[in-house]
Amino acid sequence: MIRFEDVSVTYDGAARPTVRGVDFEVPEGELVLLVGPSGVGKSTVLGAVSGLVPHFTGGTLSGRVTVAGRDTRTHKPRELADVVGTVGQDPSAHFVTDTVEDELAYGMESLGLAPEVMRRRVEETLDVLGLAALRDRPVATLSGGQRQRVAIGSVLTPHPQVLILDEPTSALDPAAAEEVLAVLQRLVHDLGTTILMAEHRLERVIHYADRVVLLPASGAPPVVGTPSEVMTVSPVFPPVVDLGRLAGWSPLPLTVRDARRRAGDLKDRLAASAAGTSGTTAAAGTPGPLERSPAPEAGTRRRFPFRRRSSPVVPRPHPHIAEVSALGVRRDRVTALRGVHLTLAPGETVALMGRNGAGKSTLLGSLVGLVPPTSGTVTVGGVTPHRTTPGDLVRRVGLVPQEPRDLLYADTVADECAAADRDAGAEPGTCRALVSELLPGITDDTHPRDLSEGQCLALALAVVLTARPPLLLLDEPTRGLDYAAKARLVTVLRGLAAEGHAIVLATHDVELAAEIAHRVVLLAEGEVIADGPTAQIVVSSPSFAPQVTKILAPQPWLTVAEVREALRT
Repeated sequence: MIRFEDVSVTYDGAARPTVRGVDFEVPEGELVLLVGPSGVGKSTVLGAVSGLVPHFTGGTLSGRVTVAGRDTRTHKPRELADVVGTVGQDPSAHFVTDTVEDELAYGMESLGLAPEVMRRRVEETLDVLGLAALRDRPVATLSGGQRQRVAIGSVLTPHPQVLILDEPTSALDPAAAEEVLAVLQRLVHDLGTTILMAEHRLERVIHYADRVVLLPASGAPPVVGTPSEVMTVSPVFPPVVDLGRLAGWSPLPLTVRDARRRAGDLKDRLAASAAGTSGTTAAAGTPGPLERSPAPEAGTRRRFPFRRRSSPVVPRPHPHIAEVSALGVRRDRVTALRGVHLTLAPGETVALMGRNGAGKSTLLGSLVGLVPPTSGTVTVGGVTPHRTTPGDLVRRVGLVPQEPRDLLYADTVADECAAADRDAGAEPGTCRALVSELLPGITDDTHPRDLSEGQCLALALAVVLTARPPLLLLDEPTRGLDYAAKARLVTVLRGLAAEGHAIVLATHDVELAAEIAHRVVLLAEGEVIADGPTAQIVVSSPSFAPQVTKILAPQPWLTVAEVREALRT
């Protein structure tokens, strides 16, 4: 159905090809997963299937790409629209109508389908994607995850033979992601739809794939094979595979269920290690290995221990960086938040979690002054955010939004970093050093609009971090990041927390929350339904528990790093 024949793509002004020697085939009725580190050209490969590369992006495509027998070099995207449906990394870029229902119908109208067919397919799509309650909502009022589901639905309704999906679950909560992936699997199995999908959150999708295409590095030829074959050599892999490598399991497990079946010996080793550590630390009069350590005092520098602990956080004399009291927010006749209470202390990292539309982004917007309260109060650094001038507020709180491109306006990365240094009053080169730390390989003369989603996020995060605000807010900060880039992000955020910065992450990435958060705050329908230590909240949640927790339950491990550290002791 899809055929790449020795394909290379070189963009205008680029010194070398973004992708080179791409040669593989996607048979009809298969789900093929495209994986690789950030910035290696996955979006370019996907764009070549829909014809966007090179007809829209420019550049030179050598070799040949065919879809259902049509050569994409001679067929423009509109001539492939009846065969190929595409959802890019930015769902908002797809929308052309005002409401959810109209957006689902638009693609079918363009193809001239009969009204009765359109009505039936719209209703089916509303049901399978859980959008029925949103059918009349303006698209502009939806959360990021809701928009992503609408974007996916808009390409499902025309029933294309081929679906091209770029990070389709990146803004979805775990339950919604499972629902979407189940729908895609049914399309493959029942209707013979062919799907080529790029995704960084491999823990969600790897077990759905028939085959995997790995782009190991920029310009390197792809590695093609079954999921288990590719995962043995891949530089990017989910926690279940990482745990399998650590334990020496062969073949490597791809699902929690497979890993649980083999985890008996590993659990015994960990239990023995924990017992030995507890005995040693008890004799020394120090906390045991599974007790929670408090967030550090402001200004101290130390590494957070990998192993989470469950003892109460020791009270600190420092005032709270931010306080939210009885906060209520109504937006366009929708109650986004009601009765929210939240305090944030220096050195504390808090993960805001909950299903799409629960109010996470609205809460962040209230803390940074973008969303004024309807009721209640918000205080950050002793001021009311929505009544404070931007110049004063930027030294107290910084926000990296879901769409990081909204923060970028210069023509090159170097200019963007120089402007950030000036605005923050920082030493020249401060922002550039942060960019290199988060995502190496971005050149100074690159235009920010030419960056991949992950690279763009790294640049936007560096721009905000340049001012070193006491309160840092990040909305879905790992969208578009591979595991290595996410690990670098965790290192940077841990360093900031150790210096006394308070960090709030609105995220659906349960692995990130397990790795870095001291507290998890769960939101539902605009209300806080749980607020407590990470280990207590996520271990008890089937939706928000990380893979390691599910595999090693009832032992309270959260990450592979914790397990690795325990086995060394």
